[in-house]
Amino acid sequence: MPKLLFFSRVAFLCNVCFLATFLLRYAPELKNGMIVSTVVVLGLVVAIVLNTVVNLLYFLVIMANKPIRTFVPLWLVIINFLFLVFQAILLFK
Repeated sequence: MPKLLFFSRVAFLCNVCFLATFLLRYAPELKNGMIVSTVVVLGLVVAIVLNTVVNLLYFLVIMANKPIRTFVPLWLVIINFLFLVFQAILLFK
């Protein structure tokens, strides 16, 4: 299950890009450039897909009666889940 830890970390970084993309609405002077476009793609596309997959994997681990703490730190699970809720709210709004 080291892959779950790796993908959890990548999902966390993409979620940070999602938050940065959300905050870019209020900084119009930063809209140009390759770094900004990379952050936007990671934040709007990859974060939503990867975070959903990672949270489904968390659910499968929990349903298999295995402690999630042995694979991924609990703070990372909670943060990724909270980002999933926030993304779902924004997606369906």
